[in-house]
Parts: sequence; C-alpha cells; structure tokens
Amino acid sequence: MQVSKEIYQYHFAYSASMRDVEETLLLSVIAAEALHGRSLVRLDASFCMDEKKRSCIVDAGTEVGRHIARIFTGFLAREFGEDAFKVKRLGERKKPQTKHHTSV
Repeated sequence: MQVSKEIYQYHFAYSASMRDVEETLLLSVIAAEALHGRSLVRLDASFCMDEKKRSCIVDAGTEVGRHIARIFTGFLAREFGEDAFKVKRLGERKKPQTKHHTSV
C-alpha cells in the first residue's frame, strides 16, 4: 500500500458559515485550475466537506492538492479570520494499491 502523509483536516468555528466555507473551497479549486489547468485539477485534486462535523479534508499528496490547501488556508484566514478554523495534518493514511495478477 502507498502511504500519503499530506492529508489536511480543517475544523470550523460556529461563526463560519459552512456554505461560505464550501464556496471558498471551490474558489480555491478554480484558482488551482488557473495554475494547473482544468484537466490536471480533475485528475489530481481530492477533497471533501462534512457540514455536520463542520470539517473539510484536502489531500495535499500532489502538487495540485498542495496548492489547493495553501490557497484555501489563505482564503479562510482572510475571509473568516485566523481563529475561525483549525487545520491539522492527519496521521499516515494508507491508499489501496492496485493489485496486478499474472497468469502462469
């Protein structure tokens, strides 16, 4: 199994509207498209929102993902303030590796 060590989890204060947070994430993805092109972002970007838990995860295991995480963090700080969210790097996350079968 491959291991990705660059998974960031964001948690948001109740003062931050989750709809606004989601729009900020999408704006970050659009900014990454300006840098990398739509196709590469579509292939390499991975993120998800959980409104109930007031959290978001961004996989920064690729250059595209790292740029999205950096842009998103900057936009969040500017729009909501430094105290409106916390971000932490999650522990090692195992990704399933494709199994190759050989015939004898």
